[in-house]
Amino acid sequence: MNRIKRWWHETFDDWFFRSLIGPAQTKGAVQGCDQSSREQWKRDIENRKRYTREQRERRRAERA
Repeated sequence: MNRIKRWWHETFDDWFFRSLIGPAQTKGAVQGCDQSSREQWKRDIENRKRYTREQRERRRAERA
């Protein structure tokens, strides 16, 4: 069991291996969901973007 754990970490924790498999893909991530789930996902994304914008504006106001 210890050999398997060591092999797993040597293989999958390696930055070179991760760079070979490429970045995570999100295109079509909500494809196949029902309409209400897609709408909730869109609202969630918009709320996250709004929060980020508010934080950016707050930091900008603190600097000014």
